[in-house]
Amino acid sequence: MWQSAITAYLHYLGFMLAFGALVMEHHLLKPDLKLQAAWQLLIADTIYGLSALMVLVTGILRVLYFGKGTDYYLSDPVFYTKIGIFIIVSLLSLYPTFSFLSWIKGLRNQTPPPLALPQVQRLSWFIRGELLGFALIPLFAAMLARGIHP
Repeated sequence: MWQSAITAYLHYLGFMLAFGALVMEHHLLKPDLKLQAAWQLLIADTIYGLSALMVLVTGILRVLYFGKGTDYYLSDPVFYTKIGIFIIVSLLSLYPTFSFLSWIKGLRNQTPPPLALPQVQRLSWFIRGELLGFALIPLFAAMLARGIHP
């Protein structure tokens, strides 16, 4: 029983951390990015990635061992919708993550990344897409838990 509760707790905590990290990324991203803010953005993205991994691992554990049973989840189209949104969010995160990682060399040399407004806007839209996806996932989780089908 404790393992189930701890796994669920870590799943929810990972979700909240990932969402919070994305909000922080969106807040920090500006055309005139200072060195400290660029490092904070990189750290927020790292927290996001690790948190999303925690959501994935604990989600798999919940489906296999602690939930309503594998058959319940695998026979429900809402489950596949929820997983599909998670995959889309994960794919959307690649562009910002690779962009932020490309800054590391300059940041180590005390040079903030030169960001033009179009690049900031593009990165912001990717992050907004991730936030939207993450905002929808709990709706589908609630539907799944209650057996609601659209």
